[in-house]
Amino acid sequence: MPQMFYLFHFFLLLMAVSFSAQLQAQVRDQHSFSNPEQISSRHLLLDVTVDFDKSELRGFVEHQLKRQQQDANTLVLDSRALVIEKVLQQKADGQWASAYFQLGEAAGILGQSLSIQLSPGSQKVRVYYHTTADSSGLQWLSPAQTSEKQQPFLFSQSQAIHARSWIPLQDTPAVRVSYQARIRTPKQLLAVMSADNSKNTERDGDYHFDMPQPVPSYLLALAVGDLHFQSMSAQTGVYAEKTWLKKAVNEFADTQAMMDVASKLYGQYPWGRYDLLILPASFPFGGMENPRLSFITPTVITGDKSLVSLIAHELAHSWSGNLITNSNWEDLWLNEGFTNFFENRLMAEVYGKGRADMEYSLSVAELTRTMPDLTQADQALKLKLQGRDPDEAFSPVAYVKGQLFLSFLEQRFGRERFDQFVSLYFKTFAFRSMDTARFLQFLQTNLLDKYPQVVSKAEVEQWVFQGGLPDTYPKRPSDAFSDVEKQLALFVAGTPQWQTSQWTVHQWLHLLDKLPRQLSGQQLINLDQQFGFSQSQNAELFVAWSRLAVPLNYEALKQPLRQFLLKVGRSKFVVPLYRALAHNPHWQDFAKQVYQQARPGYHPLTQAQVDKIVQ
Repeated sequence: MPQMFYLFHFFLLLMAVSFSAQLQAQVRDQHSFSNPEQISSRHLLLDVTVDFDKSELRGFVEHQLKRQQQDANTLVLDSRALVIEKVLQQKADGQWASAYFQLGEAAGILGQSLSIQLSPGSQKVRVYYHTTADSSGLQWLSPAQTSEKQQPFLFSQSQAIHARSWIPLQDTPAVRVSYQARIRTPKQLLAVMSADNSKNTERDGDYHFDMPQPVPSYLLALAVGDLHFQSMSAQTGVYAEKTWLKKAVNEFADTQAMMDVASKLYGQYPWGRYDLLILPASFPFGGMENPRLSFITPTVITGDKSLVSLIAHELAHSWSGNLITNSNWEDLWLNEGFTNFFENRLMAEVYGKGRADMEYSLSVAELTRTMPDLTQADQALKLKLQGRDPDEAFSPVAYVKGQLFLSFLEQRFGRERFDQFVSLYFKTFAFRSMDTARFLQFLQTNLLDKYPQVVSKAEVEQWVFQGGLPDTYPKRPSDAFSDVEKQLALFVAGTPQWQTSQWTVHQWLHLLDKLPRQLSGQQLINLDQQFGFSQSQNAELFVAWSRLAVPLNYEALKQPLRQFLLKVGRSKFVVPLYRALAHNPHWQDFAKQVYQQARPGYHPLTQAQVDKIVQ
């Protein structure tokens, strides 16, 4: 890397340190027991052994501390489903000694506080611990549950507050830490982390990692398995089991082009490398934006690059989310709304405005479909999560309504002015945490006040604090979707004249979204025979068809649906499918039978959601 690149990031890291105390004093995360306003963790050293026989991580985490209040001598960490074995502290003379610690009472999803008494001058603590079967941030897969069927697999999922279930730490996005790690595994397996993976070019069972830039706890990530690597460019590559490696490299070959466009739009990519890890199909999300190594579901590998907007999304998080982070989970829209907005800009630049407009329209359709199921409070961008699981924040509101708010601002102020604003935002708050109030003040100072009478404060507050979707959101009609709707009208009139040879996946999704919900059995059969929806290898298409066909008792779908639910664990797909099955009395027994068989292969986060549906 050029010398200027390192100087720039050194400057950003200094900024992050200088602002840390101020930010921690301003932010209080109700989903964390930790006390960073008194004593903050600055750097982690993780040293653990991966034991597949016991499905357990065992070792220690060392925290380098900074006293924000000089007389503070109690460090409070978050933990959940961990066995704390002992705690040591390094005293002012450099000697290690025992430290008194106490676990608080279990408090549901929050877990337990871990309070550690420090001697004056102590700057480091080591917590020795091991995980348990209830550590929700880890999924242990048997060889049979992997693609290759030969070796076991482990991966973590720390967002939102699951990091505390595999590392005792200050588990709040208001705190950022750099980290180093030593991970011991069986020698035939490879370990990777959300860090510099370059030191681990050979499998030897002893892997070392370094993340010099400070990240929030939910971006700590680990995976261990029979992984192989293939480069896509000098800056990008793929880790995967052999089954997926070549397919993923072909599917995501445009990643470098996305990075180049993103850097031109909003500033140089700030993390060095950007690699992708293809996880087993039980991974509960489409992707997870772990810095330097995004975790990706194999369900987006379709052979036609039709779903690579997910890669654009996770890459965009390198700026919105990873570089600037919501300081608590009530402000999730600051991560996801910006990222959806950024993603769509990338798709327009790399794949054309027509495709970006279709994806924009599909996102709006998803939001409007979801809104009626949410309370008015949960339809606001600024959420209220007191006493609730922060995982509940992850609805299309944060993603799509947040994107539409930013698109509204872009439309009103013009793209050039708004791009300048976004670039200034990323530069000003790099490696810091952000809440809604401070963002709105930044917006007021740098756009609303500079260009008066373009957007009112009342309009902004309607978007952020009120439910519903304001009529002022930008409409982006798609010519490609107009063609779909013309052919759909003929089908509804009983004179179908399908001409679909040039249709994209996005047009098919639009058709399935707009088809009447009261189709006859024969109409379902005809559509399926003509277009093969029940046999589609594109997960998005299959799920869209299933959501249409299950309420209509389309029996021919049962076997393909069973196979899909047994193979795929992505929550976006399986949760609505089980919900559709559970709402249909004719299919409830089928749902229970399939879930009983599929549940052991699902991630704990997916299990928790489906357990509430299938009883």
